[in-house]
Amino acid sequence: MQRSLVALLLMAVVLTVLPFLVTPYDLSLMGRFLAVGLVALGLVWAWGYAGILSLGQGIFFGLGGYAIAMHLKLSALSPGELPDFMVWNGIEALPWWWAPFRNPAFAMSMAVLLPATLAFTLGILLFRRRVTGVYFSLITQALALAFSTLLISQQGLTGGFNGLTNFASFLGQSFADPIFQRGLYWATALLVLLAIGSSLALRSTHFGLVLRALREGENRTRFLGYDVALYKAAAFSLAGFLAGLGGALFTLHAGVVSPAFVGVQPSIEFVIWTVLGGKESFFGAVLASLLGGFVRDRVSSLFPDLWLYLVGGLFVLVVLLPALRSTYRKGAKGVQGHGRLPQGRRA
Repeated sequence: MQRSLVALLLMAVVLTVLPFLVTPYDLSLMGRFLAVGLVALGLVWAWGYAGILSLGQGIFFGLGGYAIAMHLKLSALSPGELPDFMVWNGIEALPWWWAPFRNPAFAMSMAVLLPATLAFTLGILLFRRRVTGVYFSLITQALALAFSTLLISQQGLTGGFNGLTNFASFLGQSFADPIFQRGLYWATALLVLLAIGSSLALRSTHFGLVLRALREGENRTRFLGYDVALYKAAAFSLAGFLAGLGGALFTLHAGVVSPAFVGVQPSIEFVIWTVLGGKESFFGAVLASLLGGFVRDRVSSLFPDLWLYLVGGLFVLVVLLPALRSTYRKGAKGVQGHGRLPQGRRA
């Protein structure tokens, strides 16, 4: 624990001074990738500690992003005005479920509560029916695809394929102000550090110990009297909470949210960053998201058509890595076994 605190302190120092060493463009990218790191951090809880592989974290990421984006669109309008895409699509009155998002506190609350509640509800329904493993992964991936399709199809309510764009200010501060951009980056870094610190503390509690127990032996944990479905749903809800927070922060940094950020491809990328960072490492998940994001930015800028193939290759590697590691260990044990002399014989 002491080493983790030292690492957290070192990370805080580095993240604090970086804005003075990088360009505004790279600073904006760092803010986005730190936000993605929160999603990967949630996957560490869901997959690394509870054994739940979700391929649909884009749903919760998108809910957080759209919640804050709805506030950003409404805050720039006078009472009675409609967002531009609604006017273009013939909408004559603001939908009732849009109106509360004019309040910034409500929008920020919904950015994390909606994903957490949806994740808990979905999790408790599926885990009560013992839906786990690859079946759970496929269901979450299908839901991510359905969610992005729904957003595209409801153009008059969600902005359709283009999503929600053209944000001017947040809490009265202009997005074009360099001071605000730097402050937004530091706020994001602070939330990431708090999330890592809280995760380190939560890992040592009874909740963290039970999660690790059910990951190693779900039936044994159930026979000990623990409500396994409830614990797994709580871990999945925590992952949804962090994904929603990441989506809201990403939207503030990027200045846009669209169905492209919530579908299958981004959901798979979240899993890749988690695996590359170590699926039980809170620090690794964030660092992999940062480094992977920069690699993605550079590669996609130079070779726009190459990035998708690289993502596909990384995903195949991520899937095969556990099997390759197991084969290597068995092979190493076999070599050691053949190298031993039979008992009773001396060299």
